[in-house]
Amino acid sequence: MQMSRAQPPIAVLVALSAVGPLALNMFVPSMPGLAATFAADYGTVQLTLSLYLIGLAVSQLAYGPLSDRFGRRPLMLAGIGLFLVGTLIALLAQSIGMLIVGRLVQAIGGCAGLVLSRAAVRDLFDRERSASVIATITMVMVVAPMVAPLIGGYLDQWFGWRANFWLVGAFAVVVLGFAVPLLHETNHYRQPLPGLSGMIGSYAILLRSPVYRAHIALIGFASGAFFAFLGAAPFVVIDLMGHPPSDYGRWFALGAAGYMAGNFASSRLAVRVGLCRLIQAGMGFMAAGAALMLTLALAGQMTLLALFGPMAMIAIGNGLVLPSGNAGALSVDRRRAGAASGLSGFMQMGLGAGISTLAGHLVVDSALPLAAIMAVSVAISLLAFHALRRANRQARELAARTRPALPKAA
Repeated sequence: MQMSRAQPPIAVLVALSAVGPLALNMFVPSMPGLAATFAADYGTVQLTLSLYLIGLAVSQLAYGPLSDRFGRRPLMLAGIGLFLVGTLIALLAQSIGMLIVGRLVQAIGGCAGLVLSRAAVRDLFDRERSASVIATITMVMVVAPMVAPLIGGYLDQWFGWRANFWLVGAFAVVVLGFAVPLLHETNHYRQPLPGLSGMIGSYAILLRSPVYRAHIALIGFASGAFFAFLGAAPFVVIDLMGHPPSDYGRWFALGAAGYMAGNFASSRLAVRVGLCRLIQAGMGFMAAGAALMLTLALAGQMTLLALFGPMAMIAIGNGLVLPSGNAGALSVDRRRAGAASGLSGFMQMGLGAGISTLAGHLVVDSALPLAAIMAVSVAISLLAFHALRRANRQARELAARTRPALPKAA
Protein backbone atom coordinates (compact mmCIF):
# COMPACT_ATOMS: atom_id res chain seq x y z
CA MET A 1 0.00 0.00 0.00
CA GLN A 2 1.41 3.40 -0.96
CA MET A 3 2.00 5.86 1.82
CA SER A 4 0.07 9.10 1.84
CA ARG A 5 2.24 12.06 0.88
CA ALA A 6 -0.09 14.56 2.53
CA GLN A 7 1.76 16.98 4.79
CA PRO A 8 0.72 17.43 8.42
CA PRO A 9 -0.60 20.92 9.25
CA ILE A 10 2.05 23.09 10.90
CA ALA A 11 -0.49 23.80 13.66
CA VAL A 12 -0.49 20.11 14.64
CA LEU A 13 3.32 20.04 14.80
CA VAL A 14 3.21 23.21 16.90
CA ALA A 15 0.74 21.68 19.36
CA LEU A 16 2.73 18.43 19.66
CA SER A 17 5.91 20.45 20.24
CA ALA A 18 4.22 22.53 22.93
CA VAL A 19 3.05 19.67 25.19
CA GLY A 20 6.42 18.98 26.84
CA PRO A 21 7.47 22.65 27.34
CA LEU A 22 3.99 23.53 28.60
CA ALA A 23 4.22 20.93 31.37
CA LEU A 24 7.78 22.02 32.12
CA ASN A 25 7.03 25.73 32.50
CA MET A 26 3.57 25.61 34.09
CA PHE A 27 4.86 23.59 37.02
CA VAL A 28 7.87 25.78 37.89
CA PRO A 29 6.05 28.39 40.07
CA SER A 30 4.80 25.56 42.31
CA MET A 31 8.28 24.26 43.15
CA PRO A 32 9.12 26.47 46.18
CA GLY A 33 5.78 25.62 47.85
CA LEU A 34 6.23 21.86 47.40
CA ALA A 35 9.08 21.86 49.91
CA ALA A 36 6.57 22.59 52.67
CA THR A 37 3.81 20.41 51.17
CA PHE A 38 5.94 17.25 51.16
CA ALA A 39 8.35 18.23 53.98
CA ALA A 40 11.26 18.01 51.55
CA ASP A 41 14.27 20.23 50.99
CA TYR A 42 14.40 22.42 47.90
CA GLY A 43 17.17 20.29 46.37
CA THR A 44 14.85 17.26 46.36
CA VAL A 45 11.95 19.30 44.97
CA GLN A 46 14.30 20.57 42.27
CA LEU A 47 14.51 16.98 40.97
CA THR A 48 10.99 17.46 39.58
CA LEU A 49 12.65 19.85 37.14
CA SER A 50 16.11 18.38 36.61
CA LEU A 51 14.86 14.78 36.15
CA TYR A 52 12.19 16.09 33.79
CA LEU A 53 14.99 17.57 31.69
CA ILE A 54 17.01 14.35 31.94
CA GLY A 55 13.94 12.40 30.79
CA LEU A 56 13.62 14.74 27.81
CA ALA A 57 17.32 14.29 27.08
CA VAL A 58 17.72 10.51 27.31
CA SER A 59 14.50 9.53 25.53
CA GLN A 60 15.42 11.65 22.51
CA LEU A 61 18.33 9.28 21.88
CA ALA A 62 15.79 6.51 21.22
CA TYR A 63 13.04 8.52 19.50
CA GLY A 64 15.32 9.78 16.71
CA PRO A 65 16.60 6.44 15.33
CA LEU A 66 13.27 4.68 15.99
CA SER A 67 11.45 7.35 13.97
CA ASP A 68 13.98 6.91 11.13
CA ARG A 69 12.83 3.26 11.02
CA PHE A 70 9.12 3.34 11.95
CA GLY A 71 8.15 6.89 11.00
CA ARG A 72 7.43 10.07 12.89
CA ARG A 73 3.64 9.65 13.29
CA PRO A 74 3.38 6.43 15.39
CA LEU A 75 6.04 7.55 17.84
CA MET A 76 4.51 11.00 18.31
CA LEU A 77 1.10 9.45 19.01
CA ALA A 78 2.61 6.93 21.44
CA GLY A 79 4.48 9.75 23.14
CA ILE A 80 1.38 11.81 23.79
CA GLY A 81 -0.30 8.72 25.29
CA LEU A 82 2.65 8.14 27.61
CA PHE A 83 2.58 11.80 28.60
CA LEU A 84 -1.03 11.36 29.75
CA VAL A 85 -0.02 8.36 31.87
CA GLY A 86 2.70 10.41 33.56
CA THR A 87 0.27 13.28 34.14
CA LEU A 88 -2.13 10.91 35.91
CA ILE A 89 0.67 9.56 38.14
CA ALA A 90 1.71 13.10 39.12
CA LEU A 91 -1.88 14.16 39.68
CA LEU A 92 -2.45 11.33 42.16
CA ALA A 93 0.97 11.60 43.86
CA GLN A 94 0.97 11.54 47.68
CA SER A 95 4.75 11.84 48.07
CA ILE A 96 7.55 13.80 46.47
CA GLY A 97 9.00 10.52 45.15
CA MET A 98 5.81 9.62 43.30
CA LEU A 99 5.57 13.14 41.92
CA ILE A 100 9.12 12.84 40.59
CA VAL A 101 8.21 9.52 38.91
CA GLY A 102 5.16 11.09 37.29
CA ARG A 103 7.22 14.01 36.02
CA LEU A 104 9.80 11.63 34.56
CA VAL A 105 7.14 9.63 32.68
CA GLN A 106 5.61 12.92 31.50
CA ALA A 107 8.98 13.98 30.11
CA ILE A 108 9.62 10.70 28.27
CA GLY A 109 6.25 11.00 26.54
CA GLY A 110 6.28 14.75 25.98
CA CYS A 111 9.67 14.76 24.31
CA ALA A 112 8.38 12.77 21.30
CA GLY A 113 6.58 15.76 19.81
CA LEU A 114 9.42 18.09 20.76
CA VAL A 115 12.16 16.20 18.90
CA LEU A 116 10.18 14.59 16.08
CA SER A 117 8.38 17.74 14.96
CA ARG A 118 11.80 19.16 14.05
CA ALA A 119 12.70 15.96 12.19
CA ALA A 120 9.34 16.14 10.34
CA VAL A 121 10.10 19.70 9.23
CA ARG A 122 13.53 18.61 8.03
CA ASP A 123 11.85 15.79 6.07
CA LEU A 124 9.77 18.37 4.20
CA PHE A 125 12.10 21.33 3.59
CA ASP A 126 15.69 22.20 2.69
CA ARG A 127 18.24 23.59 5.15
CA GLU A 128 17.41 27.32 5.04
CA ARG A 129 13.68 26.81 4.64
CA SER A 130 13.60 24.32 7.53
CA ALA A 131 15.31 26.90 9.78
CA SER A 132 12.58 29.38 8.85
CA VAL A 133 9.79 26.86 9.50
CA ILE A 134 11.36 25.68 12.79
CA ALA A 135 11.53 29.31 13.86
CA THR A 136 7.88 29.82 12.90
CA ILE A 137 6.83 26.73 14.86
CA THR A 138 8.87 27.84 17.87
CA MET A 139 7.54 31.38 17.67
CA VAL A 140 3.93 30.18 17.74
CA MET A 141 4.66 27.35 20.17
CA VAL A 142 6.29 29.69 22.68
CA VAL A 143 2.93 31.35 23.32
CA ALA A 144 1.98 28.38 25.49
CA PRO A 145 5.19 28.33 27.59
CA MET A 146 5.01 32.13 27.78
CA VAL A 147 1.65 32.13 29.52
CA ALA A 148 2.25 28.80 31.31
CA PRO A 149 4.14 30.19 34.35
CA LEU A 150 1.56 32.95 34.70
CA ILE A 151 -1.32 30.46 34.58
CA GLY A 152 0.60 28.00 36.75
CA GLY A 153 1.32 30.67 39.35
CA TYR A 154 -2.32 31.66 39.67
CA LEU A 155 -3.55 28.04 39.62
CA ASP A 156 -1.12 27.20 42.43
CA GLN A 157 -2.16 30.29 44.39
CA TRP A 158 -5.91 29.68 43.99
CA PHE A 159 -6.37 25.90 43.69
CA GLY A 160 -3.07 24.24 44.63
CA TRP A 161 -0.33 22.61 42.58
CA ARG A 162 -2.46 19.68 41.32
CA ALA A 163 -4.54 22.07 39.20
CA ASN A 164 -1.54 22.43 36.89
CA PHE A 165 -1.70 18.74 36.02
CA TRP A 166 -5.43 18.87 35.35
CA LEU A 167 -4.85 21.63 32.82
CA VAL A 168 -1.87 20.11 30.98
CA GLY A 169 -3.68 16.76 30.88
CA ALA A 170 -6.72 18.36 29.27
CA PHE A 171 -4.47 20.10 26.73
CA ALA A 172 -2.78 16.79 25.84
CA VAL A 173 -6.16 15.11 25.30
CA VAL A 174 -7.20 17.87 22.88
CA VAL A 175 -3.89 17.64 21.00
CA LEU A 176 -4.25 13.86 20.69
CA GLY A 177 -7.77 14.30 19.33
CA PHE A 178 -6.48 16.51 16.50
CA ALA A 179 -3.27 14.55 15.86
CA VAL A 180 -4.93 11.17 15.22
CA PRO A 181 -6.68 12.26 11.96
CA LEU A 182 -4.32 15.06 10.87
CA LEU A 183 -0.76 13.97 11.68
CA HIS A 184 0.36 12.54 8.34
CA GLU A 185 3.64 10.70 8.00
CA THR A 186 6.64 12.66 6.66
CA ASN A 187 9.38 10.01 6.71
CA HIS A 188 8.93 8.07 3.47
CA TYR A 189 12.50 6.76 3.26
CA ARG A 190 12.78 4.42 6.21
CA GLN A 191 16.14 3.27 7.53
CA PRO A 192 16.67 -0.23 8.96
CA LEU A 193 16.34 -0.46 12.73
CA PRO A 194 19.97 -0.10 13.81
CA GLY A 195 19.88 -1.90 17.14
CA LEU A 196 21.95 -0.66 20.04
CA SER A 197 25.27 -0.99 18.22
CA GLY A 198 23.81 0.64 15.11
CA MET A 199 22.38 3.53 17.14
CA ILE A 200 25.75 4.06 18.80
CA GLY A 201 27.36 3.84 15.35
CA SER A 202 25.01 6.51 13.95
CA TYR A 203 25.80 8.81 16.84
CA ALA A 204 29.53 8.12 16.44
CA ILE A 205 29.36 9.06 12.76
CA LEU A 206 27.62 12.32 13.63
CA LEU A 207 30.05 13.10 16.45
CA ARG A 208 33.03 12.61 14.13
CA SER A 209 31.88 15.70 12.26
CA PRO A 210 33.46 18.88 13.70
CA VAL A 211 30.55 20.87 12.26
CA TYR A 212 28.00 18.73 14.12
CA ARG A 213 29.98 18.83 17.37
CA ALA A 214 30.18 22.61 17.22
CA HIS A 215 26.45 22.87 16.52
CA ILE A 216 25.41 20.78 19.51
CA ALA A 217 27.82 22.59 21.85
CA LEU A 218 26.42 25.90 20.63
CA ILE A 219 22.81 24.75 21.12
CA GLY A 220 23.46 23.13 24.50
CA PHE A 221 25.23 26.01 26.20
CA ALA A 222 23.14 28.74 24.55
CA SER A 223 20.01 27.18 26.02
CA GLY A 224 21.91 26.34 29.22
CA ALA A 225 21.57 29.95 30.34
CA PHE A 226 17.79 29.63 30.11
CA PHE A 227 17.74 26.35 32.03
CA ALA A 228 19.90 27.85 34.78
CA PHE A 229 17.35 30.63 35.08
CA LEU A 230 14.50 28.11 35.15
CA GLY A 231 16.15 26.13 37.94
CA ALA A 232 16.95 29.00 40.31
CA ALA A 233 14.86 32.07 39.42
CA PRO A 234 11.66 30.81 41.15
CA PHE A 235 13.62 30.46 44.41
CA VAL A 236 15.16 33.93 43.95
CA VAL A 237 11.81 35.59 43.22
CA ILE A 238 9.58 33.73 45.70
CA ASP A 239 11.89 32.89 48.61
CA LEU A 240 14.64 35.53 48.49
CA MET A 241 12.61 38.48 47.20
CA GLY A 242 9.36 37.46 48.91
CA HIS A 243 7.07 37.74 45.87
CA PRO A 244 4.07 35.40 45.26
CA PRO A 245 4.25 32.72 42.50
CA SER A 246 1.96 34.82 40.29
CA ASP A 247 4.63 37.58 40.16
CA TYR A 248 7.14 35.09 38.79
CA GLY A 249 4.63 34.09 36.13
CA ARG A 250 3.91 37.66 35.10
CA TRP A 251 7.56 38.66 34.82
CA PHE A 252 8.51 35.41 33.07
CA ALA A 253 6.33 36.57 30.16
CA LEU A 254 8.95 39.27 29.49
CA GLY A 255 11.61 36.67 28.71
CA ALA A 256 9.17 34.55 26.73
CA ALA A 257 8.19 37.58 24.66
CA GLY A 258 11.88 38.13 23.91
CA TYR A 259 12.22 34.50 22.81
CA MET A 260 9.21 34.93 20.56
CA ALA A 261 10.70 38.09 19.04
CA GLY A 262 13.95 36.27 18.26
CA ASN A 263 12.10 33.40 16.63
CA PHE A 264 9.96 35.83 14.63
CA ALA A 265 13.12 37.46 13.28
CA SER A 266 14.56 34.02 12.47
CA SER A 267 11.44 32.98 10.57
CA ARG A 268 11.60 36.15 8.46
CA LEU A 269 15.34 36.33 7.87
CA ALA A 270 16.74 32.76 7.80
CA VAL A 271 16.48 32.32 4.03
CA ARG A 272 17.52 35.88 3.20
CA VAL A 273 20.32 36.43 5.71
CA GLY A 274 21.65 32.93 6.29
CA LEU A 275 22.08 30.85 9.43
CA CYS A 276 25.55 32.02 10.44
CA ARG A 277 24.64 35.71 10.54
CA LEU A 278 21.52 35.00 12.59
CA ILE A 279 23.56 32.99 15.09
CA GLN A 280 26.13 35.80 15.27
CA ALA A 281 23.42 38.38 16.00
CA GLY A 282 21.86 36.10 18.62
CA MET A 283 25.18 35.60 20.39
CA GLY A 284 25.52 39.39 20.61
CA PHE A 285 22.17 39.68 22.42
CA MET A 286 23.05 36.82 24.75
CA ALA A 287 26.47 38.20 25.66
CA ALA A 288 25.02 41.65 26.38
CA GLY A 289 22.21 40.23 28.55
CA ALA A 290 24.52 37.95 30.54
CA ALA A 291 27.05 40.75 31.14
CA LEU A 292 24.29 43.13 32.28
CA MET A 293 22.78 40.63 34.72
CA LEU A 294 26.16 39.76 36.19
CA THR A 295 27.04 43.44 36.60
CA LEU A 296 23.76 44.19 38.38
CA ALA A 297 24.13 41.15 40.63
CA LEU A 298 27.68 42.16 41.60
CA ALA A 299 26.37 45.65 42.42
CA GLY A 300 23.61 44.17 44.61
CA GLN A 301 20.88 45.71 42.43
CA MET A 302 18.82 42.56 41.90
CA THR A 303 15.22 43.72 41.46
CA LEU A 304 12.59 41.97 39.34
CA LEU A 305 13.45 44.23 36.40
CA ALA A 306 17.18 43.66 36.91
CA LEU A 307 16.56 39.89 36.85
CA PHE A 308 14.03 39.57 34.03
CA GLY A 309 15.22 42.45 31.79
CA PRO A 310 18.64 40.90 30.98
CA MET A 311 16.92 37.51 30.73
CA ALA A 312 14.74 38.96 27.96
CA MET A 313 17.88 39.94 26.04
CA ILE A 314 19.27 36.41 26.46
CA ALA A 315 15.92 35.03 25.31
CA ILE A 316 16.00 37.15 22.14
CA GLY A 317 19.43 35.67 21.46
CA ASN A 318 18.11 32.14 22.05
CA GLY A 319 15.32 32.81 19.57
CA LEU A 320 17.90 33.77 16.93
CA VAL A 321 20.43 31.03 17.73
CA LEU A 322 18.42 27.87 18.40
CA PRO A 323 16.35 27.53 15.17
CA SER A 324 19.43 28.11 13.00
CA GLY A 325 21.58 25.88 15.22
CA ASN A 326 19.04 23.05 15.11
CA ALA A 327 18.57 23.34 11.34
CA GLY A 328 22.33 23.30 10.85
CA ALA A 329 22.77 20.22 13.06
CA LEU A 330 20.03 18.33 11.21
CA SER A 331 21.60 19.22 7.86
CA VAL A 332 24.96 17.58 8.55
CA ASP A 333 23.64 14.15 7.43
CA ARG A 334 20.12 14.07 5.99
CA ARG A 335 20.01 10.26 6.11
CA ARG A 336 20.32 10.49 9.89
CA ALA A 337 18.03 13.49 10.50
CA GLY A 338 16.13 11.66 13.25
CA ALA A 339 19.32 10.53 14.98
CA ALA A 340 20.83 14.01 14.61
CA SER A 341 17.72 15.59 16.12
CA GLY A 342 17.69 13.09 18.98
CA LEU A 343 21.38 13.51 19.81
CA SER A 344 21.27 17.31 19.66
CA GLY A 345 18.16 17.26 21.85
CA PHE A 346 19.89 14.91 24.30
CA MET A 347 22.86 17.23 24.57
CA GLN A 348 20.65 20.30 24.92
CA MET A 349 18.41 18.84 27.62
CA GLY A 350 21.21 16.93 29.33
CA LEU A 351 23.33 20.04 29.68
CA GLY A 352 20.20 21.93 30.69
CA ALA A 353 19.49 19.44 33.46
CA GLY A 354 23.02 19.66 34.80
CA ILE A 355 23.19 23.45 34.64
CA SER A 356 19.70 23.80 36.14
CA THR A 357 20.59 21.48 39.04
CA LEU A 358 23.85 23.33 39.64
CA ALA A 359 22.04 26.68 39.75
CA GLY A 360 19.36 25.31 42.08
CA HIS A 361 21.98 24.09 44.57
CA LEU A 362 24.32 27.10 44.47
CA VAL A 363 21.70 29.84 44.83
CA VAL A 364 21.27 30.11 48.61
CA ASP A 365 21.08 33.72 49.74
CA SER A 366 21.62 35.86 46.61
CA ALA A 367 21.13 35.82 42.84
CA LEU A 368 24.86 36.24 42.13
CA PRO A 369 25.58 32.50 41.56
CA LEU A 370 22.70 32.37 39.07
CA ALA A 371 24.04 35.35 37.11
CA ALA A 372 27.56 33.86 37.14
CA ILE A 373 26.41 30.45 35.88
CA MET A 374 24.40 32.07 33.08
CA ALA A 375 27.41 34.20 32.08
CA VAL A 376 29.70 31.16 31.94
CA SER A 377 27.18 29.22 29.86
CA VAL A 378 26.91 32.07 27.36
CA ALA A 379 30.71 32.39 27.22
CA ILE A 380 31.08 28.69 26.35
CA SER A 381 28.42 29.00 23.64
CA LEU A 382 30.44 31.89 22.16
CA LEU A 383 33.50 29.64 22.01
CA ALA A 384 31.38 26.96 20.31
CA PHE A 385 30.22 29.50 17.73
CA HIS A 386 33.81 30.37 16.87
CA ALA A 387 34.57 26.63 16.58
CA LEU A 388 31.57 26.26 14.26
CA ARG A 389 32.79 29.03 11.95
CA ARG A 390 36.24 27.42 11.84
CA ALA A 391 34.79 23.96 11.14
CA ASN A 392 32.57 25.32 8.35
CA ARG A 393 35.55 27.09 6.78
CA GLN A 394 37.66 23.92 6.91
CA ALA A 395 34.82 21.87 5.41
CA ARG A 396 34.52 24.31 2.52
CA GLU A 397 38.27 24.24 1.92
CA LEU A 398 38.28 20.42 1.95
CA ALA A 399 35.36 20.33 -0.50
CA ALA A 400 37.17 22.74 -2.81
CA ARG A 401 40.35 20.61 -2.76
CA THR A 402 38.52 17.35 -3.49
CA ARG A 403 36.16 18.75 -6.16
CA PRO A 404 36.98 17.24 -9.61
CA ALA A 405 38.73 19.74 -11.88
CA LEU A 406 36.79 20.92 -14.92
CA PRO A 407 38.22 19.63 -18.24
CA LYS A 408 40.28 22.23 -20.06
CA ALA A 409 38.87 23.66 -23.25
CA ALA A 410 40.52 22.35 -26.39
